[in-house]
Amino acid sequence: MIKTLFLTLAIFSSFVAQAAEDYYDNTGRDDILSGGVKMIPIETPLGKFNVWTKRVGNNPKIKLLLLHGGPGSTHEYFEAFDSFLPNAGIEYYYYDQLGSYYSDQPENDSLWNIPRFVEEVEQVRLALGLNSENFYLLGSSWGGILAIEYALKYQENLKGLIISNMMASNPAYGIYADQVLARQMNPDALAEIRALEASRNFANPRYEKLMFSEYYVHHVLRLPLEEWPEPVMRSHKHMNKDIYIKMQGPSEFGIEGILADWNRTTDLHKITTPTLVTVARWDTMDPDHMRWMVKEMPNARALELPDGSHLSMYDDQERYFTGLIKFASVDD
Repeated sequence: MIKTLFLTLAIFSSFVAQAAEDYYDNTGRDDILSGGVKMIPIETPLGKFNVWTKRVGNNPKIKLLLLHGGPGSTHEYFEAFDSFLPNAGIEYYYYDQLGSYYSDQPENDSLWNIPRFVEEVEQVRLALGLNSENFYLLGSSWGGILAIEYALKYQENLKGLIISNMMASNPAYGIYADQVLARQMNPDALAEIRALEASRNFANPRYEKLMFSEYYVHHVLRLPLEEWPEPVMRSHKHMNKDIYIKMQGPSEFGIEGILADWNRTTDLHKITTPTLVTVARWDTMDPDHMRWMVKEMPNARALELPDGSHLSMYDDQERYFTGLIKFASVDD
């Protein structure tokens, strides 16, 4: 009995060691010299530009591409993934979209539209060699919009889709932010924010200070500001505000940029790819709407995050990554 137990443990340990060795095996990779970094050329209506990607790990069955938010944010706030995905054997790719900090930053507003971004993602997929046998796409916030749009056009390329903290309707998001979340704020602080917005004084340092102290620490990342993780602060520092304002608008209480009317609620049923939708209790996104999205997609499931807000990969971290890893590994 004891010999059998020791033999079982030895076999298991050998298996784990081999899996770890395989995960970090870079044999044949063309990104070894750069530590996994690859600049990918993409074609646009204005010519060719380069976008930054970085691979972590090696797994032929699970390759996860991360779409950051913003628009105009960076991959950096995803760096918490390093604490969880390698141990799960998931190969994943950081990626700064065109215009973001580590990629080319052309100054032409005609580039900042959903169809062009969708084609960019498809070009990145092709360059990285991702396909329907291994390609998981995770979109966070604006990245969730991009992931939904990609799935509606190219879902035959996907093995799985993760919609992280993004509703399927920006008008509905605006109503929730303005009529629900805003009314939960300190009335004096809200009145001051409203006055600054009415005067279009968004560049006033007081506006950002109020948003952080009265809104962001409750609905974006539920930690005291001084405890916000460095990758989150770095990503915020590197935000391309020109793209953000062009597409999102300057206010958090509704969208007035080119994304203002984006709404895919009547198209969700077309997404048949296995899909995971995060439902974070304290999110800027309406959790009831997120649950409704799950019902609309034939192969979707919800990941409930009772302690989570918009960056629930930080403030409901264990549940977030446990759910993500389980979803990506279920068929493997």
